[in-house]
Amino acid sequence: MFTAQRLREKNIAEYLLYMWQTEDVIRAYGCDEERIFREYIPRFGVQGDDAEKMKGWYAGLCDMMRREGVMENGHLQVNKNVVENLDELSRRLLDSGKFPRYNAAFYRVMPHIAVVRNRGEKKGLSDIETCFDILYGVVLLRMQKKELSAETDGAARDISAAIGLLAAYYKKDREEPLDI
Repeated sequence: MFTAQRLREKNIAEYLLYMWQTEDVIRAYGCDEERIFREYIPRFGVQGDDAEKMKGWYAGLCDMMRREGVMENGHLQVNKNVVENLDELSRRLLDSGKFPRYNAAFYRVMPHIAVVRNRGEKKGLSDIETCFDILYGVVLLRMQKKELSAETDGAARDISAAIGLLAAYYKKDREEPLDI
């Protein structure tokens, strides 16, 4: 919860990846709030008010996942909204012609997106969601301590650079609207 708040303010891309991971953690616990309270939250060493706030946050997420039917897969609407906002900003940046650095970074990731789509995977996703899906897959591989191929590592670096720029523009746009 505290991490999520901090990340949302600091870096929307890291926030989204964190929230996707949180959805998976909740799924791993069968969306069972009591198990999460008993087995997962104590790992953070929080006490008192902080522990209660964290319990409330996870309980709210569990409730949302049940109501939205994403207990087995998919993403919460609140997280889909973040992707949609980032996708819209990306399109605006690309269309404006005023952000050549972002354009160059984004066009470097297009071949990686095409590879994923040519495999028949994730065809209905926007370019930005496909990028996040690739990055999240890399996060999971690294958590499992699996070795990445040179191709996957290169794709992850290119995508991270583009998404990092997008996240920075997102933050700037929230602070003071960009002249797009």
